[in-house]
Amino acid sequence: MINRIVKMEFDPEKVITFRELFSRQQQQIRNFPGCLHLELWEHEASGNTWFTFSQWESEAALEQYRQSDLFRETWAATKVLFNAKPTAWTVKQVTSC
Repeated sequence: MINRIVKMEFDPEKVITFRELFSRQQQQIRNFPGCLHLELWEHEASGNTWFTFSQWESEAALEQYRQSDLFRETWAATKVLFNAKPTAWTVKQVTSC
């Protein structure tokens, strides 16, 4: 299993558009083969910085999603809302409470 965090910064006036887009797409992403979990996090102090946290069966499962029509259409609609380049990390859990 892999964990993926993506940081996205939006034009402040486009945050509502992003929230609506995520609301429409989230269930399809969660149901994509290999997706085990998906969350959306907000950096409240900024108001325009958001993170997705997702878990995937494997790096290959994430790559299949990234090559899918679902990803292409979702990313195309999302990236026009950014005011900074997004960053992404694949991370490993070291401890758990």
